[in-house]
Amino acid sequence: MQQALSEHSLSAVELALNSGLVVKGVLLLLLVFSVLSWAIILQKYTFFRNAKSEDKRFLIYFSKSENLTNVYNYSRELNYSTVARVFLTGYRELYLFKEMAKPAKSVRKKKSSQEEFITGKDIKGIGLALSKAVNAEIARLSRRLDFLATTGSTTPFIGLFGTVWGIMHSFSAIGVQGSASIGGVAPGIAEALIATAAGLFAAIPAVVFYNYLSDKIRKFTSDMDDFSQDFIFLVEKNFTE
Repeated sequence: MQQALSEHSLSAVELALNSGLVVKGVLLLLLVFSVLSWAIILQKYTFFRNAKSEDKRFLIYFSKSENLTNVYNYSRELNYSTVARVFLTGYRELYLFKEMAKPAKSVRKKKSSQEEFITGKDIKGIGLALSKAVNAEIARLSRRLDFLATTGSTTPFIGLFGTVWGIMHSFSAIGVQGSASIGGVAPGIAEALIATAAGLFAAIPAVVFYNYLSDKIRKFTSDMDDFSQDFIFLVEKNFTE
């Protein structure tokens, strides 16, 4: 009977329910941080997995295709691929510069209508557009990751605040009662420490997945940079004199 009572009194749920008002507020705040963090983690994990799969499919299609228009149409069907979105920007810029080059090139002799060349300045313009597209994709991938960083850095201190406040309240109660027995101190200390445990419970997954997702973003960035260079090389090879 005594063992069952002891196990019941040390239950984390019981400790949280029996804690003071301030500690309960801290626990509620940590719960909000934890729920939002896990929602972001699951959403980002799913998005990154789909993006990786579509990037692989796009690069295979791009390497096998000989018509940029077909690649463009295929890219528009991909909702997650970062590389495909960079390609769409590059293709639009290439098409724009080719259209701008038509009046200037129409007076040249011995050029068919399909031989529309662009200049070195146009290449620089396409490269600049690709760089902006890569930065935009990085920003899109990084969205809401700052919340994970905030959760990982602040929730341990929020939990520590709840612990300190709970311990202060426990010792204040001991002073009023004039009793310092282990039976009188332990419940209050345990209730206070539950806040620290909750803070760590919220912080640890946030830090782990923030580092994990940040590493994935670096990989996506590397793939986009490599593709941008390949696209510029393709344009220089096929659309310049």
